[in-house]
Amino acid sequence: MLETSARLLKLLSLLQLPREWSGAALATELGVGVRTVRRDVDKLRNLGYPVDAVPGVAGYRLGAGTALPPLLLDDDEAVAVAIGLRAAATGSVAGIEESSVRALTKLEQVLPSRLRHRIKLFEEVAVTPSGGAVVQPEVLLAVAAAVRDRQRLRFDYRSHDGTSTVRTTEPHRLVHTGRRWYLVAWDIDREDWRTFRLDRVEPRIPTGPRFAPREVPDLDSTARGVASGGYRYQARFVVQAPAEQIADRLAPSVATVTPIDARTTQIDTGSNSLDELVLYIALLGHPFQVVSPPELITHLSTLTARLAAAVPVDR
Repeated sequence: MLETSARLLKLLSLLQLPREWSGAALATELGVGVRTVRRDVDKLRNLGYPVDAVPGVAGYRLGAGTALPPLLLDDDEAVAVAIGLRAAATGSVAGIEESSVRALTKLEQVLPSRLRHRIKLFEEVAVTPSGGAVVQPEVLLAVAAAVRDRQRLRFDYRSHDGTSTVRTTEPHRLVHTGRRWYLVAWDIDREDWRTFRLDRVEPRIPTGPRFAPREVPDLDSTARGVASGGYRYQARFVVQAPAEQIADRLAPSVATVTPIDARTTQIDTGSNSLDELVLYIALLGHPFQVVSPPELITHLSTLTARLAAAVPVDR
């Protein structure tokens, strides 16, 4: 039989699993009687853990209380939480950086050395994108709640040029690309799927009536909207290289890569800068042609002449 303290920890670990436990099942797992389980449950409640009695099955489950009690994490869960806190500390959601650092400090203080090594290895090889737009936490939470509850969401949306429109949507999915948060939603007025940058969204509360979920676009359609939507310029290029080579260089949230044939690839992407579009594709290192927009073709001609003039004549 386990010692009382060890048994309480194991009981707490079992109750944190997303299921309902009968008293008999817990007794079997702990190697004690049902009466001992009841006493141990009372001890957890006295320590602040909200253990609810489940009617009908004479069982238990861990509920939500008025205060947050300590949590038990296994190795993989602890590593996942630490990595998530470190990413949050870099600041893609406004106002949580300091809280994330404090929570991460507490967690790392009690982590075994083997887990600290795993987290340090990840930090050494991973690069966190910087310079992304910051989303207010109340906006993120309000939109997430509307997605969860399948409620229509009306919001003021600010475009890249500063103009504002009121959008009425059926919110279906939140997408985080590492630099920005996006909402994938059905735009009721436009009768089509749209992607919206959350840093440009100002929700109107309360939310609207519930809606029946639609079939969400596939990953390629969502990625296409994230890659080019919300930018001043949406561009299309044809690159003389196999699609698999290009796809290895461009994430779905950055560009949509479509094979034309075995040696030619179409790239759809977006940016607020014509120079950035040209530079991004040129650095892929393959011959390419600009398909659209027309202003990018004109800009590229001007840029080409400027670069050619920079080369010394007697070179």
